[in-house]
Order: sequence, then structure tokens, then C-alpha cells
Amino acid sequence: MCGIAGIFHAETPKPVDPRRIERMCDAMAHRGPDGAGVWTEQGVGLGHRRLSIIDLEGSPQPMLSADGRAVIAFNGEIYNFRELRRELESQGAKFRTSGDTEVILAAWQRWGVDCLEKLHGMFAFALYDLDKRQLFLARDRFGVKPLFMTRLADGGLAFSSELKGLLAHPQMRRRVNPQAVDAYLTWGYVPDTHSILSGVEKLQAGHFLLLEQGRPIPAQRRWWDISFADRAKGSEADLSAELVHLMREAVQSRMVSDVPLGAFLSGGVDSSSVVALMSEASAEPVRTCSIGFDVAALDETNYASRIAQRFSTDHDSRIVASDDFEAVDQISAMFDEPFADASALPTWRVCQLAREKVTVALSGDGADEAFAGYRRQVFHHNEEKVRSLLPAGLRQPLFGALGRFWPKADWAPRPLRAKATLLALAESGESGYARALSVATHDQRASLYDPEFTRKLSGFRAEDELISLMKSAPARSGLDRAQYADLTFWLPGDILTKVDRTSMAVSLEAREPLLDHRLVEFAARLPEGMRVKGTTGKHLLKKCMERYLPNDILYRPKQGLVTPIAQWLREPLNSETRMIASSSTLSGLGWFKPNEIRRLADDHISGRSDHSRVLWQLLMLERSLKHLNVSG
Repeated sequence: MCGIAGIFHAETPKPVDPRRIERMCDAMAHRGPDGAGVWTEQGVGLGHRRLSIIDLEGSPQPMLSADGRAVIAFNGEIYNFRELRRELESQGAKFRTSGDTEVILAAWQRWGVDCLEKLHGMFAFALYDLDKRQLFLARDRFGVKPLFMTRLADGGLAFSSELKGLLAHPQMRRRVNPQAVDAYLTWGYVPDTHSILSGVEKLQAGHFLLLEQGRPIPAQRRWWDISFADRAKGSEADLSAELVHLMREAVQSRMVSDVPLGAFLSGGVDSSSVVALMSEASAEPVRTCSIGFDVAALDETNYASRIAQRFSTDHDSRIVASDDFEAVDQISAMFDEPFADASALPTWRVCQLAREKVTVALSGDGADEAFAGYRRQVFHHNEEKVRSLLPAGLRQPLFGALGRFWPKADWAPRPLRAKATLLALAESGESGYARALSVATHDQRASLYDPEFTRKLSGFRAEDELISLMKSAPARSGLDRAQYADLTFWLPGDILTKVDRTSMAVSLEAREPLLDHRLVEFAARLPEGMRVKGTTGKHLLKKCMERYLPNDILYRPKQGLVTPIAQWLREPLNSETRMIASSSTLSGLGWFKPNEIRRLADDHISGRSDHSRVLWQLLMLERSLKHLNVSG
């Protein structure tokens, strides 16, 4: 796991100053504390920071191919590199190292762009072919590893694993992208279709960019997509056996490491499943770790301890104080872009704990997206049944009127908080799911915006991107389209961004075996009844793990890493909450109505309403913009 950076001059191959590449890489030293390297040629430069995982001494980067005709800077892991190496050797390829980096070089020289289909793993890399004068930028199927890009004033293209790498370049402009702000306030993160800074873009998951000197910079091209268009056939028993086989292969392939390896263990279905399969494959006790809170309602460490005892793991746990809000500034610096998923705090803490003993940790991320484990997916599946029974002409006036008049009862038990469900039922399935995913609805955001900011948006609505994505999804049902949105939009923008930044901040490599693309492709073909059964998601996954895990682990209500931000913003952080409205950073942009923010803060602190999610978003936006030192 590493950090990469580089500069490429496409139309006019100017010299590249290696010191600029070095500064860009040094800004990401946390991603690779074990080594650094820079390579330059006329019109191109590549840089690398290395966290040594495989072939500890023999694979420095940037790495030249055996014939010296191609060079690569690579971030990630290729889990099938040994099989690929044997295939390439049988076709005449020669290798000088025992790692996966050189295999990518040989695969490019053998198959060109089609090499991507051969790679099983997580990656973002920059490969320059000296003969073709081409730069090949590529990102893995799900976007586990990031890559930011910007066009420089001198015509060059700069790229980096993190935004802070680009910010180290002296030509980098720091102006806020208004559409990214609207998208951030909608979702709680800046999706891969945007960047918080104007002129910066992200290479999207499953995409590549092939640039050639002497030609203009082309558009990104998709090389992989997940399809829900087909359905698997077979009994539940047969499909369950196939699922266990795929999970076992995915876990075992991610246990290859030349450094200490362990796992995150929350006590939930997904991480417990990974630990169970790791224990089955390991001759030694698996190292596991978990984080809990000093608030009983938020603490899951007892479940994690039970799984650790069941599989005799070498387990560590740590309790984090519920007032761990002092880390807010560190989190904003870690992510660069504003990021309001408050579970980033405990995720960072568990990464810190893991790094005390291991350099690689396996996680359970990805199963909820692939197997329909989120409550919102189950709700959407059942809402779609209601939509199919009533024509839109009847649904819209009926549920729309009920939703508008139903009180927003944040204090009430969940079954009585029906406002969002009623409003969603009045809309199309795609619009309803966008509402379910959003933190702030379009009307809520509009109430915050100054008229000048609304004009800057020029009619842009962040929800429209997700709605369009779902409508064009290779899918057969509403559940399919919801999962497609989660896998291609939510997962790379929120979950994988969170895990990448928090793990890399402590120089820890996180691996997601349940995101093996063959496993996810299998899950996408499952009949809906094997994904959602009644009000329960992940049906087949839970059934197949009954041989490993107790039912009270498999079928207990989903909790996840919960951070008590509502309490923070009312009590220890209430001065920060009130500060948001008068922040010079936000007010200096002139984009928000201070009085409206002040009203939200007063209502939340008094307990009249729960506005914690929107207030937390505004707080993290304020901290991030201050860190980025931007202008409007």
C-alpha cells in the first residue's frame, strides 16, 4: 500500500522538475513510510511512497520493466499476481523481483489496456510506456484506492493519491466547486463525480485514462461495471455452498503478506464471517481488534469478544471516550475534502489500535452493498412493492399530502417516524432512494443557501446524478438499482474513502475480501428472495454462515460504528455548534444564511429538534475549507 504522484505533459513534452514530484509525494509520507522514489523523462515524472507488504526489499518504485521500456508507480495489491506471473512466464516474460508490481508491467506489455481484466485486487497506478509515449492511469473495480487529477496552468496533468499531494504543487488553484458543496451537503461526502476544488477530478472506480504525448487529454473510459441483469439458478443449498467457496477464496487470497496481518472485528455479521474464515485457513491465532464506546448503548465490544473467544483469536479491544471530539481537526486534515461520516472517528481509532501489532488488516466492508444488508435497501425493496400496487397518479397526491402533514418526530420510536417514508412513496423509486440516502434534502439545502449561491449552482441538484445512475443501471428491479447505486456511488465515495484515509493515516493496509469482484458478481445475480427475506437483508450470507456463527450474532439488529454526535453538539461542542453560523470561513464565502444556521443550532441545543447531521456537515465543511485555505 502506497502513495503515488506524477506529472504528464501531453501536448508539449516539457521537462518535469523531480523536486516537484518529490514534494507531492512527501505530502503523503504517511501512505508510504518505508521508501520513496522519483523517476522523470522528458514530459513525464512519476513518484512513489512505499509501505512494504510483499517482497519487502526487492520491489522499489517507480519500477522499470525488465527491458527498461515501461515504468510504473503503483498503489495497492494484486492478489492473483502469482498466477499471472506463471501465465506470463509461460509466454516468455522475464522477472527480476518476486512482487506484484513487476507483474503489472509485464501484463501491460503483453495485453495492453486489456490487462486490467486480468488483475484481481485493489489498485490505482500510473504506467508510462516509453515506446508508445503513453501514460496509462487506472483504478480498481470498486475504487478501493483513490486517484486525484488536475490540469495545470502550464498544460500539464498532475495526479496524486490524495488531494494534499496536488496541493503541494505550486500551480494548484484553490477555489471551491459550488456543485461539490451541494453534493457534500446532500450525501455527507463529496462523491467521485466531483471534487471540493474546481479543476480537480477523480479517476472514477472501474475507469482508466490513456494519454499520449502529442494528443489532447481524453475523457475517462469505463473498463468494468457490475451487472444485476441476470439471475442465478439453483437451490438455496447449492448457492449457499458456492457462496462459502467464493468467500473462502477471497479471504485466503488476501492473507498473503510478508508483514504481520490481522483483522478488524466489530462482532457484526461481516467482520465475524471474515475472522471465521481466516481462522479456518490459519495455523496461528488470528490477530483481531475492536473499538467500543464508554456509552453502553453504543458499545459492541462484548459481541466482538464472544467471536474472539469462539475462534481463539489474539484479541485487543479499546474503549474510546464518548467525548473523543478533540480529533475533529485531525480528521478534517486527514480527508482534505469535507467528510461528515462520523464513523470516521472510531474507524481511525481502530486502525491506530491495529497498527500497534499488524501492518495489514482485513475488514468486512462491502457485504452490505453487495448482499443488501442496509436497512434502507430493505425498506426500498418493500416500498417498491407498494409502488407497484398503486399508480403514480394516486400515490403522489395521497402519500405526498400525508408526508407533508406528518410531523418530523425525531424523538418518537422508529415506526412512528414515517414522514420520510411517506414522502418517498409519493416519488419514483429512484427519487425515493435518493431521499433515503441523503442527509439534507433539496428543500433543506435551499433554506440554507444565500440566493447568490443558488445562482452559482445554475439549477444543479445533487440528487439528479444518483437518480440518473439508478435509471440507467444494468438491473431488473428496484432492489437491484438501489444496490447498484450503493456499490458504484456510495461505496467509493463514503465507505472506501473512510477506510483508505483512516488506515493510511497510520500506515496500515486495509483489505476488503468481501469486495472480491467475483464474489460481488455472484451476489448481484442472486434472486431477490436470497438477498432480502421479509424485513431482513443478507439472507443467503447469513444462512451460509450459520455453520460458523451463532444466531444471535447473525440475526441481531444491525448497529455499526455509531458516534454520539447529537450529544456532542448539544453539550461539550455547543459552543462550536453556535460558532458555525458566525464562522469567518463560511461567512466569507457568502453562500449560506447565517440566521438559518443559527436557528438550526438553537433548536438542536435546546432539544426541540435533532439537526445533528446537518450541523455536523456544516462543522466539517468549515474545518475542511479552513484547512484547504480556499477562496470562493
